[in-house]
Amino acid sequence: MTWENWIGRSAQFRDLLTPAALARFCATLDHLWDMQGNAPAAPQGIHWCLCLPDAPTAQLGTDGHPRRDDSPDSFMPPLPLPRRMWAASNVHFHAPISAGAAIDRTSTIASITEKNGSTGQLFFVEVANDTMADGALAVRETQSIVFRAPAPIIKPVPTIPAAPASAPDLSSWQWQRKVTPYAAMLFRYSALTFNSHRIHYDTPYAQHEEGYPDLVVHGPLTATLLLDLAQRQLGINALKHFQMRAISPAFVNQDLYLVGKPAEDGGWTLAALGPDGRTIMTAKAG
Repeated sequence: MTWENWIGRSAQFRDLLTPAALARFCATLDHLWDMQGNAPAAPQGIHWCLCLPDAPTAQLGTDGHPRRDDSPDSFMPPLPLPRRMWAASNVHFHAPISAGAAIDRTSTIASITEKNGSTGQLFFVEVANDTMADGALAVRETQSIVFRAPAPIIKPVPTIPAAPASAPDLSSWQWQRKVTPYAAMLFRYSALTFNSHRIHYDTPYAQHEEGYPDLVVHGPLTATLLLDLAQRQLGINALKHFQMRAISPAFVNQDLYLVGKPAEDGGWTLAALGPDGRTIMTAKAG
C-alpha cells in the first residue's frame, strides 16, 4: 500500500482549558506557579493535554491506542508496524494559554517516510499541529512519530541495570533538578492526556509484548518536565521555541536528572539523563 493519499489529511479538535484541568496539570507536576487571580496563564506544556483523541474504548487496539484503518474518518494511516513512539517535536510558542480559553486544534499529516534502521523497518510520520486559544494562534508544533516492528519475545524479561551508587556527573550543567517518576505520576499524566497506551500502566504488557524491563515514562511527560525546568529558572511562559528528541526510554521509579546550560549559539541546551548518565532526551530552547 502507498501512503501518499494520507499526506495532507487533516483533523479538527475542540476543547476548553478549565481551571480544574489546569489545577490538575500543575498538581501532577508539582508546579510552583500561583494559580490565584483571574484567568492565570498556564505553564508551557499544557497543550499536550488538550484536544485529545477520544476514540470509544471498543475501538482501542491491543496496545491501548485507537485502532488504525483505511476508512475516510481515520486520521493516522494504518501502517503495517504496530509499535509507536513519539520521537521528536519542534514547538513554537506564540501566546500563553489562559484558564477558561476555548481551544481549537488542526492536525495535518505533513509527511510519511519509510526507513530501515538497526532494528528493521521504520515509518516516520510527521504531524503538524496548530493550536488556537480563543481564536489566536498559541502553539505551532511539528511532531515526529515513529512506527516500529513488534518486539522480539525475550525470556527472561529484561532487567534495568542497578543504578550506580552515586549520581551521574552533572558538573557541566548550570540547571539541575532530580525527579523520580513514580507510578502515581505516570497514572496521573495518562489521565491528563487520555493516553491508554499500555506501556505506561500495564507492567506485564510492557515487559512481555513490547520488551521493556518496566513501565515506560511518557515522552511528553519528560518533555514537559524539561519545559518546567526552564520555566522554574526563567519564569512562566518564557520560551518561544522548544525542540526535543527522544533518545532512549525512561522507566518508572528510576531517578530522572533534568539539566540545562547556555547553548553556544544562544538559548539553552536541555537534557534528561538516567541514573547511570544515559541520555533520555535532548532539547534546545530559547
